[in-house]
Amino acid sequence: MNILETLVLALRALLRSKTRSVLTALGIIIGVGAVIAMVAIGDGAKASVQKVFDSMGTNLLIILPGSSKSGGARGGFGSQPTITWDDLEAVRTQVSSVRGAAPEMRSNAQVFSEDQNWNTSIIGTTTDYFTVRSWTLAKGAHFTDADNEAGAKVAVLGQTVVDNLYGKGFNPVGQVIRINKTPFTVMGVTAPKGQSPVGQDFDNTVFVPATTFKRQVQAQSLGAYITGAVFVQAASADLTAKAQADVTNLLRERHRLGEDDANDFDVRNLAEVASGQQQSTETLSLLLAAIAAVSLVVGGIGIMNIMLVSVTERTREIGVRVAVGARPRDILAQFLIEALTLAVLGGIIGAAVGLGVAKLLAAQFGWPMLVRPDVALLAIGFSGLVGVVFGLYPARKASLLDPIDALRYE
Repeated sequence: MNILETLVLALRALLRSKTRSVLTALGIIIGVGAVIAMVAIGDGAKASVQKVFDSMGTNLLIILPGSSKSGGARGGFGSQPTITWDDLEAVRTQVSSVRGAAPEMRSNAQVFSEDQNWNTSIIGTTTDYFTVRSWTLAKGAHFTDADNEAGAKVAVLGQTVVDNLYGKGFNPVGQVIRINKTPFTVMGVTAPKGQSPVGQDFDNTVFVPATTFKRQVQAQSLGAYITGAVFVQAASADLTAKAQADVTNLLRERHRLGEDDANDFDVRNLAEVASGQQQSTETLSLLLAAIAAVSLVVGGIGIMNIMLVSVTERTREIGVRVAVGARPRDILAQFLIEALTLAVLGGIIGAAVGLGVAKLLAAQFGWPMLVRPDVALLAIGFSGLVGVVFGLYPARKASLLDPIDALRYE
């Protein structure tokens, strides 16, 4: 008997028991679907995390001021101003591995147009901030160093602010908004950056010159210290670690810290933070995929159990086939093909189900859905292997049946 005839017999046997065949393949469908969905969602989450860090700027360092102490309790970095404007200028001009540096002072405020208002984040900074943080402009221009020195009442708006104050598609350049009753002329609009995985809207921001921010938004003088963080852009990706060390050494020297003194600031490398986040996401993805793979094995055990029942029920059929000339290897091949067909069809259906689930969850959480064809093919191939491995014992048992005993079986 050739392989084609054996295949036809196997398919007919499966079609005779459609419900049993579907239930047998269900474990494989769930297993493959779970693997595909988990890997697609994990890859999408990794891409989303990477997108967030890319949107923050490339080759980026963050200088956080020192920590404060109150009643024996120590606050985190950023709770006590220790970075001066002179420190910022020294980082910009004296560190060869640094391309640019800019402050980021934040506050929330209600912003008003002529007939609308919106609560948003106000950032006080310098013109270098747009380059350091990779903020490009969609309309107009950003403020200049001269605007900063003069304390000009000008602003650059994020797209979310524009949409809520003026409506979608409106060009607000030249319009006047009010922050704390102070009028600001809109100079430009930043290109959309979107949201972080936790829902932070990067475009819900208004940028104003640092001097104007202190005087008009916080109602304070500029002072010697920067009340916020400093973002530093390394000259290249390869120099980011060197820039981190150079900036740390420069600030320690400027702050007259001794060899045994702890830093009164913290220089963080966003590439290291991003790498840690990616490793955590990747570990979680692997764990979920491993759990999903276990269900594939469970599906294989289900195939073996059902095939054993099938062998018992079809004992007389096996005896008749052997009596009319079927060889043991023909019987073995038939039952193996049945198991393999169930597993592969289950794998294909499971892949489709997994893609559907991944698409649904990606839309729900706002993540990109990244489908890797190699993972889908590997999952389907593994399901076929599971079918062969767990179908081998029932198939061998069928092939070793004594034809006389089989014909006597009731």
